[in-house]
Formats: sequence, C-alpha cells, structure tokens
Amino acid sequence: MLFNSINFAIFLPIVFLIYWFVGKNKIKFQNGLLLLSSYFFYACWDWRFLFLLIFSTFLDYYSGIKMSTSKSSHEKKIWFWLSILVNIGFLGIFKYYNFFASSFIDLLSTFGLHANLYTLNIILPVGISFYTFHGLSYVIDIYQDRIKAERNIVDYSLFVSFFPLLVAGPIERATHLLPQIKQNRIFDYKKVVDGLKQIFWGLFKKIVIADQCAELANLAFNNFDHHSGGTLVLGAVMFALQIYGDFSGYSDIALGTARLFGIELLRNFAYPYFSRDISEFWRRWHISLSTWFKDYLYIPLGGSKGGKIATVRNTFIIFIVSGFWHGANWTFIVWGFLNALFIIPSIILNTNRNNLNTVAENSSFPSIKEFIAIIATFSLTTFAWIFFRSENISHAVSYLHKIFSNPQFIITFHVPKFLYFFIALFICFEWMGRHQKYALEVFALKWPRFLRWVVYYLLIISVISFSGSDVQYIYFQF
Repeated sequence: MLFNSINFAIFLPIVFLIYWFVGKNKIKFQNGLLLLSSYFFYACWDWRFLFLLIFSTFLDYYSGIKMSTSKSSHEKKIWFWLSILVNIGFLGIFKYYNFFASSFIDLLSTFGLHANLYTLNIILPVGISFYTFHGLSYVIDIYQDRIKAERNIVDYSLFVSFFPLLVAGPIERATHLLPQIKQNRIFDYKKVVDGLKQIFWGLFKKIVIADQCAELANLAFNNFDHHSGGTLVLGAVMFALQIYGDFSGYSDIALGTARLFGIELLRNFAYPYFSRDISEFWRRWHISLSTWFKDYLYIPLGGSKGGKIATVRNTFIIFIVSGFWHGANWTFIVWGFLNALFIIPSIILNTNRNNLNTVAENSSFPSIKEFIAIIATFSLTTFAWIFFRSENISHAVSYLHKIFSNPQFIITFHVPKFLYFFIALFICFEWMGRHQKYALEVFALKWPRFLRWVVYYLLIISVISFSGSDVQYIYFQF
C-alpha cells in the first residue's frame, strides 16, 4: 500500500476516525488498533512476509526480557547474540546471499576456477532493513543497560511495526518512541492540521518533483550512449532531485501521518542540498540512519578518540557499511567509499564541525562564499549519486566517461517547461522554510490569507494533476 495511492487515502481516514472517536482516552485500544492496522498495511505488500516480521518482533521481545532477567552475564550474552545473529542472518539470506555467492564465483573465475553455487530466487521483504535495525538497537540498548525490557508485547510490537515508519523509516529508537506509545494521547487540532500539511508537502515532493524527475533520469541512465555529456549531467541532477524528493517526501508523509495519531517520529531530513560541505550534508541526510551508525558502529569502533588515523579508518568503515546497507551491489559500496573520501579532508583539517548552523541564518540569501560551497557540495553529492543509480560499476564508469568525453551542453531530450517551474518553486519553498522542520510548517503563515490559499490550491492542483504515476519509492528496495 503506497502512501500516494487511493488505497492509503481510504485506509488512513478510517484508522484515524476509529482511533480518535472510538478509542478516545483508551490507550490499550488505540495501540491495539494501530498494531492491527500496521500488520494489515504490511500484509498488503505480501502477507507471507508478515510472519517474518512477527517472528523477528517476538524474538527481540523475548530476548530483551531474558537479558533483563538473566542471572549471569554469560546467559545475558547468549540471548543477546541469539537475537543479533538471527536478525542479521535473516537480513543476510534475503538481501545479501546472492551477492556474496555471485561475487565468490566471479573471484574464483579470475583464477581460472569454476564453481556452481545455488542462488536464491526470493523476493526481498519490504522494509526488512528498517525493522531489523529497530530490533537491533532495542536489543543492544538492553544489553548495554541503557533501557529496561518492555513487558507489554503489544506496545513493543507497535514500536517495531508502526505503519508510517515500517517500510522505509525513519529508524526509530526505543528511548524515543516507546514512551510515546505508552502514554495517553490527547487529540490536538493544531497537531492534526500540522500533520496534514506535512503529508501534503511530502506528496508534492514525491508526485510532482520526484516522479517527474524520475522520467528524465531514466532517459539519461538507460540510454546514456545516445545523449551528450551535458544531457547526462542534467540526468544526474534529475536523479539527485528524484531521490531527495522521493525519500524526504516519504519521510514527510510518515512524520505527518504519525502526528495525526499524536506521535512524533524522528526527523529524517533537514534540507541536505543546502549543505556547505559533505560533513554537513550527512548531518542532514537520512538522519536516523546516520545517527544509528554513529551510535552503534562508529562510537563502539572508537569514534574519533584514537587519533586521525583511527578516525579516518572508522569513517571509511561506517560509510562502506552504510553503502552496503543500501543494497547488495558494488555500486552502493563505491558510493559509500566516495562519500567517505569526500569527507576525509574536513576530518584531517578539523573543519568537519564548521557548519553546524543553518545556511544564511540571519539573511534572506546566502553569501557568495556560501553559494559556491553549496554548489560544490551538491556537485560532489551528485557525482556519487551516479554510482548509486547505475546498474553496475561498468555502467557508472561508462556514464562518467561519456560526460567527460562529450562535454557539449546540448540537451538531447525534451524537458517539460512545467518541470522547471515546479523545481524552481520547490527550491524556493525549501529555502524559505529551511529553519523549520519542513518547508510549509511556518513561513507561509506570515503571508496574507489570500496569497497563502493561492499557493495551497496551486500545490493541491499540481498533486492531483500528476497523480497516477507507478514510480515506486526508491528506498522500498532497501
């Protein structure tokens, strides 16, 4: 069930009305309703994998209790590693087995050896990387005595399976979400309106920006031999806009939907394309995943406490692992490696914490220096996105070779004029709202009522006009 589908447009109001009008002030009823709704939402993708989700949930729930009641550190460690290995094992089988098998065969073939390894013809369960990380963080936090095990199976299951975040995040923490699940929630009209605005802005980013840019990105990447270097640069930029509009749009819808039920999810994006260096970009892009790797991988490895060499090593590790998390393909690993390579100079020069504030914080426009830094950062990011989007390394290298060998800035496919208009509108709104949680949150409220509603109707008409696209959310494959 897609967020931008008619089915979800029917599903959400039904759950909302039952939740507030039947389950008002009944926390157990509300949580039970949300859990059943979440399982129904997930089953709409493929009901068979619902059993895998339930099994993973119960394993982590039971392991957490056993760790909390263990009479020895040895027993506690057994339950900890059981949960970790089973979860990673499921993820490895469904997501990475074929990659490792194929890579091993290719390695042997370079030495003139031939091997027959069976590959698995299985579908990747949607959201497995996300709900697995929910469970892993919960188990790790209990093992390290940061939190106590949750005894209420419904509350814990809802923490793992809450439908707005189930298939593509944000990756939540038990310390943040579980207390909200357990406390009484009161209907707040302002929160509901705010949630609807964020949902709508997310739909605009997905339907009007991401899906329209996707068509041009596909034309460039799927037929790069037939296009000029300038066209391929435009195609890469279109993919950069596509993946941002697609994933941040999903996150906006998820956060807005959760707010309808009185729950605040972790922020996942903070205007990353206005970043002035790669370090800032990664503080603003997919924030829940970046902080997850920081807390559960980077810091345990030693973080930045072991000197420059150790810091550089740990940085490469988390970026390569992050790339591999995105998919079982060497392109993602190279993408992670490139981002690590881009960020290393700032670590060596101690400039990686220079840009902690919002760009042009006290001004309407960036300075020339800030503008150049934004363009440079966006260019590096887009360069890395080429590997992320390509089918394989050869495809990415050929794409880049065509750019540099035929640098003529001649656009060899048609770009609809309306797309330029909406992209410009999108960038302007994001820039004006860059101090807020999402672009439409506050700034438009300062406008005259008439102008505000003209803008709202323009966005509504554009979303309706471009609805019906079958472009899947990019991060559903992860």
